[in-house]
Amino acid sequence: MKTITIKNKVIGEGIPKIIIPLMGKTKEQLLQELNEVKKLTPDIIEWRVDMFAHVENIEAVQQILSELRSLVTDSLLLFTFRSHKEGGNKKISDSHYQELIQAVIKAKNIDLIDIELFTGDSVVKELVDLADENGIFVVMSNHDFHKTPNKEEIIDRLRKMQELGAHIPKMAVMPNSMEDVITLLDATTTMKTKYADRPIITMSMGEDGLISRLAGEVFGSACTFAAGKEKSAPGQIPVTELRTVLEIIKKNSR
Repeated sequence: MKTITIKNKVIGEGIPKIIIPLMGKTKEQLLQELNEVKKLTPDIIEWRVDMFAHVENIEAVQQILSELRSLVTDSLLLFTFRSHKEGGNKKISDSHYQELIQAVIKAKNIDLIDIELFTGDSVVKELVDLADENGIFVVMSNHDFHKTPNKEEIIDRLRKMQELGAHIPKMAVMPNSMEDVITLLDATTTMKTKYADRPIITMSMGEDGLISRLAGEVFGSACTFAAGKEKSAPGQIPVTELRTVLEIIKKNSR
């Protein structure tokens, strides 16, 4: 599995990179949250823009994003609109989603952008090409908040993300048993050792899936999400606790 370097961050080697989301609904909340998150020194700060009260106003989104960019200097900045069907906060039309992603990419105020796999192949390819043209790295994602697909399906989706040009394929699933957690970890290891030619991110959500957030370096996930002021998905733990465990695993692994 190859690494990718974005600014001073090498993704895909060593301790999984820590991502902390910003979940504020207003500009004031976001800036206050950012001030707290920066003190935790994450590798990547994610703006979950679907939580923003005025996400339908692309100009307002762009204005805040420009301000965030000026304040986020030591961490990478990831822009994410999580669709409602994949666990996000707000429903918007497919056309508005596409217009929003296009506008943000062209403004170049981010380092990475989330594009959902099931947006549609033709739209995904168009957005990936636009991101490439503007020097933005793509985290292509799929989330299942109800179940864990079988191993073969998880691998197939991650491989499709690679085929569509994702710089970092990402898959998050919900376990209904510990066997489901093992399925996700097994799929991650197989993907890493047999198919991945770039970093991947995987996680099993909820309390049962906690081990997948802690042991990414062992099984092959290049990044992991931690809770800042708020969780963006079930199972996230505080960043200080997460970092401690990641460093213990790194120190004691071969």
